Amino acid sequence: MHDQRERERQTERDRQTDRERERQRERDRKRETERDRDRQRERERERERERERQTEQTEQREREREREREERERDRQTDRREERERERERERERERERERERERERETRERTRERETERERQRKKRDRERERDRQTDRQTDRQTDRQTTDRQTDSRPTDRPTDRQTDRQTEQTYIEREEERERVRERETETETETETERERERERERERERERGERQRQRDRQTRQRQRQRQRETDRQTNRQTDRDRETETERQRQRDRETDRETDRETERQRQRERERERERERERERERERGEREREREREREREREREREREREREREKETETETETETERERPRERQRAERKRETDKQTRSFGLGILRPAALSISFI
Repeated sequence: MHDQRERERQTERDRQTDRERERQRERDRKRETERDRDRQRERERERERERERQTEQTEQREREREREREERERDRQTDRREERERERERERERERERERERERERETRERTRERETERERQRKKRDRERERDRQTDRQTDRQTDRQTTDRQTDSRPTDRPTDRQTDRQTEQTYIEREEERERVRERETETETETETERERERERERERERERGERQRQRDRQTRQRQRQRQRETDRQTNRQTDRDRETETERQRQRDRETDRETDRETERQRQRERERERERERERERERERGEREREREREREREREREREREREREREKETETETETETERERPRERQRAERKRETDKQTRSFGLGILRPAALSISFI
């Protein structure tokens, strides 16, 4: 009976040990599962960060290409503006050239009119001079005629050839003087024409020098404007690059701040999850302790039940012992005649055994005697 109870207690301890091992294995599985989930979440976060880095690099390359396209577009627009400006400058230059051409034509026409006017004035002057000379010559001729007439009146007939000769000489003198005056006037006219031509040439040279100076000045102005535009374009390009770099730096800082915020959020979320897991584990441990307490309580209850069962068993055992003692006494009373009979038969058997010398029957007789 005692061995049976010991075996039951050992079996119960084995079951308790098995349950404890099972619970420990369950906790290990849960911890391993949680670690697997943590590793999976970490890998997922790492993949997410890698995707973000790749996306960031792609966006960076795209922004760089966009910035290059914008810069090329700005350069093209600047080139087009400069080309339009050069075209307008060429058009203005052509217009100035046409204006200068018209001015030269006006000056040429003016000078032509002035020369025509001067020639007309000179012609009128020469006509007036010729008219005065004719009048003078006519007066002289009339004076001469009067003198001749007077001389003819006072002279003898023999003097007529001399008077005619004198008239011819006078006429010849008049013609010579007229020719000389004409040559003088022609020389003066030629001199004035040459002087006017020389002055015109000088004015043309001066205008040419003025055009050359204007052309050089315009060339210098164009070069100055071109250098200024080039410097302005370079300044704009540098400003745009600096602005783009500043914008990119600010964007990168903002992304860094966002990433840091995301990481901090992830860390806080992870800490929250960790705290939640810790609380869950604590609750699990509490539930486990509660289960263990319940199990221990149930075990104690079972132990008390077993103890009560053992007490009842002992009570029953005492009852059976009492009944056995009573039955034994009764059986003893009944067994005494049978005992005497058995003793008698035993003595008889022993006698027979000794008589036949069969010692081998003795154990059987003894067994029978015992029974």
